[in-house]
Amino acid sequence: MRIGLAGVGRIGVEHARALAGHPDVDGLVVQDALPARAAEVAAELGVEHVPDVAGLVAAGVEALVIAAATDAHAALVLAGVDAGLPVFCEKPVAADLAGTLLVRDRVAAAGALVHVGFQRRFDAGYTAAREALRAGRLGELRRVHLVTCDPRPPAVQYVPRSGGIYRDMHIHDFDALRWVTGREVVEVYAVGAARGHEVFAASGDVDEQTAVLTLDDGTLATVQGSRHNGAGYDVRMELAGTDDTLVVGLDERVPLRSAEPGVSFPHQPSWPGFWDRFTPAYVAEMTAFVAMARGEAPSPCTVDEALAALLVAEAADRSRREHRAVRVAEIAEAVAPQAVSTLQEAGA
Repeated sequence: MRIGLAGVGRIGVEHARALAGHPDVDGLVVQDALPARAAEVAAELGVEHVPDVAGLVAAGVEALVIAAATDAHAALVLAGVDAGLPVFCEKPVAADLAGTLLVRDRVAAAGALVHVGFQRRFDAGYTAAREALRAGRLGELRRVHLVTCDPRPPAVQYVPRSGGIYRDMHIHDFDALRWVTGREVVEVYAVGAARGHEVFAASGDVDEQTAVLTLDDGTLATVQGSRHNGAGYDVRMELAGTDDTLVVGLDERVPLRSAEPGVSFPHQPSWPGFWDRFTPAYVAEMTAFVAMARGEAPSPCTVDEALAALLVAEAADRSRREHRAVRVAEIAEAVAPQAVSTLQEAGA
């Protein structure tokens, strides 16, 4: 299979390496907004490069991987769909809800195959937790606690265009919560604080946050996050049931230290960042995409599923801003007229 890859920044170059070494990929063509970077990656991997996205499609690729800047995602997905290509797109598929709905409807109308990148679905711990819960080994699920804490803030120039902590970072928690539990989030109450660099407050964002989520069966979930966790990269999910409790991410590199005498766990250095923590998941994600593109499996994460996680993120952000509980249905109902208008303006 011949695959085109748009965007070879930090994540894109790793996707390129995974695809170049995949036994079912016999040709890879890379492109980047910085042509010199694409040329460098192509030389390293011994693959082709082209100057623009049109060149990718013209190069006879059979599938498209998108790891470009966020504001380019929607147009690139639609370009791939219009060319009849199976598409992988790093989250998000668009910069806002209206754009996401536009992409969702165009994908549905075309009957296209699109895989949205939520790599935790391919992590061994999250997969094991999902299987244990669905096999009944935890009993009735009562509580879920999720943590995502970065060791250091993103680049200052990135913060104003990131979409905020819920859309940029915690959307992974919202997707994992839905995927592992099989339940939908119906209500969110979130609070946050800008405690670090002034760019967060200036951008209307926060770098510390806590949210309480209610699932459709009454299960309660909490989500905590930070943009500056000095101990290291901390990503965990705790599922507490009537029979047992299971924790994802409680490994030898978890950035936690016990205050209890005689307890030395963990014994290895903390995870320094997301790529180190999730490398196997990212590789497995590309393998799953190739299988989808070859017609051997359905999409592991559709645009509809990405939209569901985004609705929760929007509800969390509105809750924090307005200091009240927000039902997810309120967000969906409010955006529908805007989405219809966007579709009409786009001529879709």
